[in-house]
Amino acid sequence: MRIMFAGLLLVLLFDTGLSKLANLQPKQQQNETPYEKFRRQHVDAKMSAEKCDTEIKNRQIYDVNSRCKFTNTFILSDDKEVKAICNGQGRYDRKSRMTKSVSKFSVVICKLKKKRTREPKCQYEGKRLTNRIILVKCKGKLPVH
Repeated sequence: MRIMFAGLLLVLLFDTGLSKLANLQPKQQQNETPYEKFRRQHVDAKMSAEKCDTEIKNRQIYDVNSRCKFTNTFILSDDKEVKAICNGQGRYDRKSRMTKSVSKFSVVICKLKKKRTREPKCQYEGKRLTNRIILVKCKGKLPVH
């Protein structure tokens, strides 16, 4: 009887822990596909270096435990052009196991100003770069993390 009770207690503790972990993620993120997550975090044709703080906050781009992500790259393109990298407009690189774009893209790189900060105090310095080959991981002909 004690073994059954201990087993039940472990199951309840495990289940409670998982539900708390799920509640840490914003609702929009709980059901998104890997591609949707990639698109939310990395694709925006209208992004600018000045909008890093606002966009990272609005898109809820954080590391584990709401820590500010050290760096995040936005591809300045529409999702159709980015998806094309995984559909003939990219070359697979065995060494990195990623696909390199054939076309060049402009990107905005947002870098955290102060290490070890948590949201909502994340502040970023943005930098726009042009003519960049980008690397994506392709899964099911879609870019993912």
